[in-house]
Amino acid sequence: MKPKPDQYFTESPKSQARYGLVQTCLRGKLFEFTTGSSVFSVKRVDPGTRVLVEAMVLPDEGCVLDVGCGYGALGIVAAKFNPRLRVIMTDINRRAILLARQNAEKNCARNVEVRHGSLYAPVQNCCFNCILSNPPVSAGMEIVEAIIRGAPAVMTQEATLQMVLRSKIGKKTLPAVFAETFGNFKVLAIESGYRVLMAEKQSMA
Repeated sequence: MKPKPDQYFTESPKSQARYGLVQTCLRGKLFEFTTGSSVFSVKRVDPGTRVLVEAMVLPDEGCVLDVGCGYGALGIVAAKFNPRLRVIMTDINRRAILLARQNAEKNCARNVEVRHGSLYAPVQNCCFNCILSNPPVSAGMEIVEAIIRGAPAVMTQEATLQMVLRSKIGKKTLPAVFAETFGNFKVLAIESGYRVLMAEKQSMA
């Protein structure tokens, strides 16, 4: 009986690494990414990431976090579109971390830093103007909710959390978590069976 493949949210994949190369156009620019087995979406930039890339609203300056970055497509595109931003990417998967670092170099994204760790653990002393996430839904909705609920602790005032989800997943519960956590949210985009939700951290005054 064949062993089950490592899930992409596994910290240290034990399966033999098999690599691929994805060349794609995102927001009108060409990118090239090395992908790997046990890292999400080996054969292409997945549709959810693509929808979020096209819809994301980036700040003019400051710091952006790509939480659960995989091989780095989302954060690298953000970094290339605004070189004034500092982009930090995090992931629990060590193979993903290596690929994200390689891809940042491959695409000359010099304003990118990649950190290993679960969710916000690697960035507890940082404050972000924008957080982007294509969350690991397969890891369970508790993880998705943790990304939403944990975001305000590492956000500046008026910072945004932008998350892409399949339209059929958590259609009622996740908008409710956004509203409970931030007091607001809106839908940035609906396309290809996905939707992008955005919430803003507002002043308590």
